[in-house]
Amino acid sequence: MFTRHYPHWPPGVPKTLAVPRTSLYYNLEVSARRYPDKAALYYYGTSVTYAELARSAEALAGYLQQRCGVRRGDRVLLYAQNCPQFVIGYYAILRADAVVVPVNPMNKRDELAYYIADSDARTIVSTQDLYGEVEPHLGKGLEHCVLGTYSDYLREATDLSLPDFMRAPRLAAASWNQALAAGLAPAPHAAGPDDLAVLPYTSGTTGHPKGAMLTHGNLLATSTGACAWMQSSSEAVVLGVLPMFHLTGMQANMNTPIQLGALCVLMTRWDRQVAAELIQRCRVTSVTGITTMIVDFLANPDLGKFDLSSLVRIGGGGAAMPEAVAAKLQERLGLPFVEGYGLTETSAPSHVNPPHRPKRQCAGIPYFDTDSRVIDPVSFKELGPNEVGEIITHGPQVFQGYWKQPKASADAFLEHDGKKFFRTGDLGYYDEEGYFFITDRLKRMINASGYKVWPAEVEAMLYAHPDIQEACVIGTRDPHRGETVKAVVVLKAASRGRVKEEEVVSWAKAHMAAFKYPRVVQFVEQLPKTATGKVFWRKLQEEENKRCAAG
Repeated sequence: MFTRHYPHWPPGVPKTLAVPRTSLYYNLEVSARRYPDKAALYYYGTSVTYAELARSAEALAGYLQQRCGVRRGDRVLLYAQNCPQFVIGYYAILRADAVVVPVNPMNKRDELAYYIADSDARTIVSTQDLYGEVEPHLGKGLEHCVLGTYSDYLREATDLSLPDFMRAPRLAAASWNQALAAGLAPAPHAAGPDDLAVLPYTSGTTGHPKGAMLTHGNLLATSTGACAWMQSSSEAVVLGVLPMFHLTGMQANMNTPIQLGALCVLMTRWDRQVAAELIQRCRVTSVTGITTMIVDFLANPDLGKFDLSSLVRIGGGGAAMPEAVAAKLQERLGLPFVEGYGLTETSAPSHVNPPHRPKRQCAGIPYFDTDSRVIDPVSFKELGPNEVGEIITHGPQVFQGYWKQPKASADAFLEHDGKKFFRTGDLGYYDEEGYFFITDRLKRMINASGYKVWPAEVEAMLYAHPDIQEACVIGTRDPHRGETVKAVVVLKAASRGRVKEEEVVSWAKAHMAAFKYPRVVQFVEQLPKTATGKVFWRKLQEEENKRCAAG
């Protein structure tokens, strides 16, 4: 067991933590009994109490079971932006003993088709702004759709700036209110800690996303850990702006507050002015964000007009916080940026910085009951302090494997020191004090504004373009996103000189999620190849890195 970090463990926090032997849904049931009249969600001026949240989840669970035929272990897609329907839908699916398949709302209909087919889902819970992507699949894979309307939860007048789609009138296809009004009671809750709870998709070198099998116990390990790590209580108020389809937003802004009986101040879209106003009005105590969000927030010329004194913690992960931005945050708000590190496969955090002693550009120290090591990725020999290798992790939050992918599941783990460790695919090291640092990626991946983009997946979609013969996707620098997606393309002979780079960008934008499509396209005569005939992507990436470094 790796214990080098123990001297720097947060004071008063136990080093080992028992994970509840319940379902994740049980947390909502408990909080609703303890705090029935307390607000669980605050949505642009409208409050949803714990009693209403639990009652709505129960009603929707009954509808899913009795009208949609959802059975224990069935997968149900949850395709929505941050809103009360996402939270209710999530807990309703769990209450129905089914498995939540969270889908990025940026994904388009072609991408949605893959999730439907791979997860074998027949039911989807969504919102009307995404109905155009859902409708083509109804009767062709999807059999049932419960469709919500944002304005149904804007019950109080608000002076806050809202996107137009949030105020849109209800579509004829919307069925959310009817589902809740049906008053159908679900069967007794049967799911336990070892049942699958969530099947989030994460991509890889194959080009196709893989479902990471997370149990109720996996998720409870990190939500219970978060409660203890930050020594939070039911009086905590979190700003729920990170997308909840993503594990960090899901755990930090939904599952942990519900376990505490705390308040989540929901935001459907990031808006720095609205965020500052909500922090002031709701006395927000905690914000979990990404680097680009913090940069934008601090750049607000009106920031000094707001009372942000309620904040006691700002943290996040996804990409290292630049030193200059962390220093500005400390100067403006008097708070350090507490960084963490984790993957979809580790139910979000496997490492977090101690709140009382964080280090900058640092992944943090291993979480409760988490054993992390650094090994040589070739020889598998364990390495010592300040030696760079692959980070491997063993702990209660580590997933069960990839859905219907036995080989990928086997390849994701190794036996080391008598334990089964997950191979993170990230290169890094730990210092003399046991703090871990990420230096590079063993896997091929682009980090665009905190979103992981897997080049092979984008390449596979680019090959559907009628004028593209070959494509290689790499990362390039971006002043706002940190890193962005670039496609190096070989056009078909008949298309050369006729098709323009911006046309490829426009086509990709129409067919891919907004964070995923290439912002930069470069045409070349041919792509470099390895001796075995594979595209030599690393050579292109190294050339791009040199070009960016040269300015």
